[in-house]
Amino acid sequence: MKPVTRAVVLLVSVACTFGAAVPVSDAASADTAYVNLRHPQPVRDKAKREVVEVFWYGCVHSQLLEQPLEQWAARQPADVVLRRLPAVWPGESDQTVERAHARLYYTLERLGEVDRLQGAVFHAVRDEHQDLTTEAAAADWAVSQQVDRTRFTTAYESDQVGQEVAQAPNDLARYEITELPSAVVQGQYLTSPTRAGGVDAMPQVLDQLLERVRAGH
Repeated sequence: MKPVTRAVVLLVSVACTFGAAVPVSDAASADTAYVNLRHPQPVRDKAKREVVEVFWYGCVHSQLLEQPLEQWAARQPADVVLRRLPAVWPGESDQTVERAHARLYYTLERLGEVDRLQGAVFHAVRDEHQDLTTEAAAADWAVSQQVDRTRFTTAYESDQVGQEVAQAPNDLARYEITELPSAVVQGQYLTSPTRAGGVDAMPQVLDQLLERVRAGH
């Protein structure tokens, strides 16, 4: 598998950190709105239609996608599953921050709190500039969101969460991610803001790709 290059990693990190505009085409065509993964990946449940969103709490474009993606997910049939993957770029200088954000995400996932608090984490990190990269800070923030401190700490320090954080860079590479946010449909198709024509256009592209999956393409 060809790894994500450090040059691309740094470019994306800068764009997310400083909010550089994502180029938006007037109308992304069906042929350019996505790419096929060079190495298709297995899905967790073959009976479901899986969409994997790749994001980072420090990325403005990931934050912009959150509300449209939540609205999109709410109108999907029962056989469509949205999974989220926190980005940890291999070899990136900000990897310590990214790993800490990934640990926070996987902790919330283990506690069943992602649907309730995903937007709140983005607000805390992006809008309020809170540093949630230490266990103490993350726990204090979680408590402010009505999460029990003991449950949070137990999950944060758990082996399962540690293993998921360690696996995150490998997951980013196997999904061939070069831009945040990105979404992978059924382990085959990859779309992102520059491909889709902007963050707001991504849900429509997801619908189109799910139609391809249902049609057996």
